[in-house]
Amino acid sequence: MEKTRTSDDVLVRAEGIRKYFPLKEGRPWSKQYVKAVDDVSFDIRRGETFGLVGESGCGKSTLGRVLVSLYPLNGGKVYFDGQNLTALPRRRLKNFRKKMQFIFQDPSASLNPRITVGNILLEPFRIHRVGTHAEQRQKIAFLLDRVGLSSYHLSRYPHELSGGQKQRVGIARALALNPELIVCDEAVSALDVSIQAQVINLLSDLQREFSLTYLFISHNLSVVHHVSNRIGVMYLGKLVEVGSQNDIYDNAQHPYTEALYSAIPGNGVNRIILRGDVPSHSNPPSGCRFHTRCPRAEDRCKTQDPPLLDMGNSHLVACHRVTHVTQEA
Repeated sequence: MEKTRTSDDVLVRAEGIRKYFPLKEGRPWSKQYVKAVDDVSFDIRRGETFGLVGESGCGKSTLGRVLVSLYPLNGGKVYFDGQNLTALPRRRLKNFRKKMQFIFQDPSASLNPRITVGNILLEPFRIHRVGTHAEQRQKIAFLLDRVGLSSYHLSRYPHELSGGQKQRVGIARALALNPELIVCDEAVSALDVSIQAQVINLLSDLQREFSLTYLFISHNLSVVHHVSNRIGVMYLGKLVEVGSQNDIYDNAQHPYTEALYSAIPGNGVNRIILRGDVPSHSNPPSGCRFHTRCPRAEDRCKTQDPPLLDMGNSHLVACHRVTHVTQEA
């Protein structure tokens, strides 16, 4: 079995991840692709919340699905606790799926409308053949209590629940097999603001109680800052900045991150309006992908793709201008 040398605190390591989709549906041989994730590398440390932020269509949800093997890779490797998941046969990969779970954005779409909440929560145990019937029922009752629901909801169908209740069912289902990593893909964006706060607090409590590691995906930098230890910023399939919550929120270096920060109401900075449309994933610009909208772009930005460089304290930035200023200082 192939393993990578990782420090003990790294649970997930992504190396050069690529995920392309054929531009013409049903024609996998087509030479035209949507490059949803294009050469992305980062680590998620054990027990932390790693936030992933970017505008809609930047590839952050695809990246989350790749990490838990819901999508096959076109390139790169994913390591989980040192084990190369991309080299595992399907039978071996199934054992790792118990350790990696997913909370989807739309609870109405992610829950089977034809079965009751009780049967929805039984599915993980049945698929992985975990526990006796009595043990399964006992665990389900425990999980319902932990997410703020009761035995009354076991016989309910998803359409009989509110949006917040549905998402709590989704959270309980994700917890069923005692995972180590949970990918929260826009887990609160479809909920009312008051319910969002409740679910975020619930996720925080569960993380402490069960020693969970989160990948928290959102388009809202303010929410990501609130819940995350470290944050990665994505633009058009690439990471453009990675750092601690304070680095990203108070000391953003990439112009795209600065624009996201300026859009947060009440932050005391002038709004940065990005000109132009987001380029196509199937035909991204040469050089830096942000140069077509960047207010600080220069000639080399059009031809040279900037690497993620460490600006100090593991604050990574992919920007020629920032690198240039740092080297001169």
